[in-house]
Amino acid sequence: MSNAPEGFRGKLCNAIERSRSFLCVGLDPDPARFPDVVRGDVGAFLREVVSATQDLVCAYKPNIAFYEALGERGWRVLKDTVEAIPDSIPVILDAKRGDIGNTAKMYAKAYFKDLGVDAVTVNPYMGFDTIEPFLRYGAAFVLCITTNPSAGDFQFLQAEGKPLYLWVAERAVEWARSGEVGLVTGATRPETIRKVREVAPCLPLLIPGVGAQKGDLEASVREGLDGEGRGVIVNVSRAVLYASSGPDFAEAARRVAMGFVERMRKVEIREI
Repeated sequence: MSNAPEGFRGKLCNAIERSRSFLCVGLDPDPARFPDVVRGDVGAFLREVVSATQDLVCAYKPNIAFYEALGERGWRVLKDTVEAIPDSIPVILDAKRGDIGNTAKMYAKAYFKDLGVDAVTVNPYMGFDTIEPFLRYGAAFVLCITTNPSAGDFQFLQAEGKPLYLWVAERAVEWARSGEVGLVTGATRPETIRKVREVAPCLPLLIPGVGAQKGDLEASVREGLDGEGRGVIVNVSRAVLYASSGPDFAEAARRVAMGFVERMRKVEIREI
């Protein structure tokens, strides 16, 4: 058994040990890309993907926007999807929330109490009081380095000799004294992941941007590993979900997921 602490970090560490994997599959359903065999049944599509990949992942990450776009049924589909994920695998809800404390309390209650997720992505722009409500329930992953083209509009601005994203990382380390905090650090800029890891040596890093966005998988893992050879969660969404448009979509999702896992295992063995 793992000696990992309880809470999100303990659940994550156990999942990494069990799967020997840092892979997180993003569950971002776009019915327009579904194979004909599921006929637009979002729940069935996602359940098949989860069933095919659950032994290969350390986490799943549904993005709430794709469920909101489904209208009235979206919340139910999201809830059913979370319930279909084995309890031993952490669920990170990608919501990127950031609002005044009173509003943040309601977001946190909905996501952790009703949906039953383990962590939520949050926006640090408005400061700690907008993030603290999430820490009362579970973990919060703070946006630090994002993968979008305009990320540099703010994240790389210099303030007192260092870029804003490193200020965010420093604050996140402070906030982690009040609960479980992680950082979102995009794989499209792996050189910045190393700098973040230096500032935040113990925080888990959620690394999107591998796959469709062509981030550097090996470099991101290498720069992101903590002192215990863990601490990274590498998210891949579209490359796994839509690996095939045919009836073999679940088998194809597993095959592509396994490919990412094998590549990361090589980095893990080399670096630890």
